[in-house]
Amino acid sequence: MSLSLLNQPRNTLQVMIGHVPVGGGLAGVLPSPVVVQSMTNTDTADAEATIKQVFELWQAGSEVVRITVNSPEAAAQVGRIRRGLDALGCNVPLVGDFHYNGHKLLAQYPDCAEALAKYRINPGNVGKGSKRDEQFAAMIEAAVHYKKAVRIGVNWGSLDQAKMAQMMDDNAKLAEPLSSAALMREALIQSALESAAQAVALGLSPNQIIISCKVSNVQDLVKVYTDLASRSDYPLHLGLTEAGMGSKGIVASTAALALLLQQGIGNTIRVSLTPEPNESRTKEVIVAQEILQTMGIRSFTPLVTACPGCGRTTSTYFQELAMQIQTYLRNQMPVWRGQYAGVENMSVAVMGCVVNGPGESKLANIGISLPGTGETPVAPVFVDGEKTVTLKGDNIAQEFQAIVENYVQTNYAEGGKLHCSNLLSQPDNLKQTNKTIPIKAVE
Repeated sequence: MSLSLLNQPRNTLQVMIGHVPVGGGLAGVLPSPVVVQSMTNTDTADAEATIKQVFELWQAGSEVVRITVNSPEAAAQVGRIRRGLDALGCNVPLVGDFHYNGHKLLAQYPDCAEALAKYRINPGNVGKGSKRDEQFAAMIEAAVHYKKAVRIGVNWGSLDQAKMAQMMDDNAKLAEPLSSAALMREALIQSALESAAQAVALGLSPNQIIISCKVSNVQDLVKVYTDLASRSDYPLHLGLTEAGMGSKGIVASTAALALLLQQGIGNTIRVSLTPEPNESRTKEVIVAQEILQTMGIRSFTPLVTACPGCGRTTSTYFQELAMQIQTYLRNQMPVWRGQYAGVENMSVAVMGCVVNGPGESKLANIGISLPGTGETPVAPVFVDGEKTVTLKGDNIAQEFQAIVENYVQTNYAEGGKLHCSNLLSQPDNLKQTNKTIPIKAVE
């Protein structure tokens, strides 16, 4: 998708989460890129496990990581976690997720309050009755003292019940009362904006506030954020809460976030996937990146184009090669990201037969068209639109991977991209254009 088809990013205040800028566009500040966020599911009191998972999320590309701070034992370890990450060269900002007792933990554990880059405060879980304002104020005062950003994170599963009850009473008296769904959405927005205003009155700068109003229904999320975006200048954090597992969670999150991002709404995103048993937490980072990249908003890792397969491709060879190359590219990115500027924009095609194979391969930076059922067992490779070599035999995967690696080393250089139009520094046995490598036939 061309960027010209996307609405311009909504202008907001800019907030710094540690060294990561969020939002922008107002007061002469350029808008910053949409930030990918994730969250650990380790027990924060287990510092080693949390350090390990935060590091993995950061390596996968998470630019901000949220951790649960729910107990004295957890709060006591946050400073150690920060120092452990710093020792590994991992400078990802940490966000503390507070509910119910955040006011106590921030006061009792100054090392925790200092180590975090942002505090996530849920207005519905700060406290009840007269204690609510006092405990909210204590958390905001900590943010002011330590100069930390705050996310006012409202969730429809934990709305302030007193506020909701009052709004329901007021709504019932209207000549044309809102529907229950519309009333819930308005309650979310009012809770967020009123809490932000209260934080500013307590001394927090508007440039320290990010807002979220999370729900688990796609249409409700779109309506809430569309309305919220028209009523404030705060940066917005997007995400379905409890998106779900597997394809359901991915599809729901993609549908909701894409609709909002297309309108220029959203400054940070998280895909809240329920992981399958023993599944890596990094999947939510990968999905968030792929949403942004497939929409043409940001690039994170080279994309692999691969055909779905049909009766022409009864062999699984092209599927295996596509998976191998995609895994290879993603695994290399933590290294390449620091060495080869612009490599994340590279495109690779792995196609399974002669129908669309050559055409798609020519459109990619590097493409290979594998033989389908009954086709001549050769695999032409295209580099920047030009056919360079034809591979055959049992080592196609390794040789194609070598071509990809050589392309990266030749076309992307540290400190900036060297664009070598239609040229590839290949191994000696691959340099002749259209040369056929006579190995064994592909099965």
